[in-house]
Amino acid sequence: MKILQYKENEQIKLAVKRHDGVIPLALLDAGFPGDMKTLIEKGMAVLNELSKKMSAYNGPTIPLDSIEFALPVNNPERFLCLGLNYVDHAKEGNNSLPEHPAIFMRTPTSLAAHNQSLLLPKVNNKLDYEAELLVVIGKQAKYLTVDNALDAVWGYSLFNDGSVRPYQRWSTQWTMGKNFDQTGGFGPWIVTPDELPLGAKGLNIEMRLNDQVMQQANTDDMVFDVVNTLVQISECMTLQPGDCIAMGTPSGVGYPRNPPVFLQPGDIAEVEVQGVGILRNGIVLEE
Repeated sequence: MKILQYKENEQIKLAVKRHDGVIPLALLDAGFPGDMKTLIEKGMAVLNELSKKMSAYNGPTIPLDSIEFALPVNNPERFLCLGLNYVDHAKEGNNSLPEHPAIFMRTPTSLAAHNQSLLLPKVNNKLDYEAELLVVIGKQAKYLTVDNALDAVWGYSLFNDGSVRPYQRWSTQWTMGKNFDQTGGFGPWIVTPDELPLGAKGLNIEMRLNDQVMQQANTDDMVFDVVNTLVQISECMTLQPGDCIAMGTPSGVGYPRNPPVFLQPGDIAEVEVQGVGILRNGIVLEE
């Protein structure tokens, strides 16, 4: 299933995608939660109930192109990101491969929903793109193992880790360059694990800028896969339902190119991962 959040009269609503439309969960059963995090907190068993309700539903749907997408998880408690998690991406920046997942964090204010514009900061025009697979956590988890790590996954989504490169290079910590307001695209929905290979392995990942392919790889190329990433992160912190982990980007980002390529007002950036969908964001200059 593909589960999403959208806005209606400034209120967050929860829906399931069906073909070219969405079914609000309130139409399936008024007892379903109204937001993603509350749905996730009910556990994986709620997905079976939701699937049965969908199969029996014969009512109307809302056209997909008529809704205003919201973030799949609004205000996640933790939004973690991996750096240098593809071999060729580390090489293109003259970086050595990390021995452990290189983790940094993003704030909720740095995120943008599907079809929402990314903001090119007025203080710097070197905003780069990064196509990424994203993992959404489904339950509280600490000290996961390779045998049970995937039990903690609620589903998968897409991320564009928009990075203001000069600010990112200010220090060995990347926080400043990764947290400009509304620079990280996230969406359009969460795909449940049953629709993908275990651990989202073997999926093609691609970034397109104005329909030109800029990044192209496979999730098998990750240095640390989903399982090993979750194991190591959960050694440090107790993961919570709705936490998000962006799994890093492959080679082909803009700054090492000759000449460099950065996002410009009017550009359209698209992230696609096989079986998950397409995340689309336009670029506008910050007012």
